[in-house]
Amino acid sequence: MSPEEYMLPCLNKKLLGIDCMGCGMQRSISLILHGDFVAAFHMYPAIYSLIALLGVICLNYFINFKYAYKIIVILAIVNAIIILGNFIFKTFFN
Repeated sequence: MSPEEYMLPCLNKKLLGIDCMGCGMQRSISLILHGDFVAAFHMYPAIYSLIALLGVICLNYFINFKYAYKIIVILAIVNAIIILGNFIFKTFFN
């Protein structure tokens, strides 16, 4: 059985016929776990910045460091830009 058989379907895509802002994230994580890093980026471009954001948040939870808040805010803004840009590109230009 392939891992894609266990993935959740996108209700937005199923009901409305358009991708949501998170479409591709599950497959991207699966590709990372299988070692296909370039394909993971092509599937969902924000995956690596999201991993960095979650890593900083988790690290800050256990070890408080000086500029954690600024780094988290910057990574959150970068993620929002990448996710919105990817959504707009996929919806209107693809």
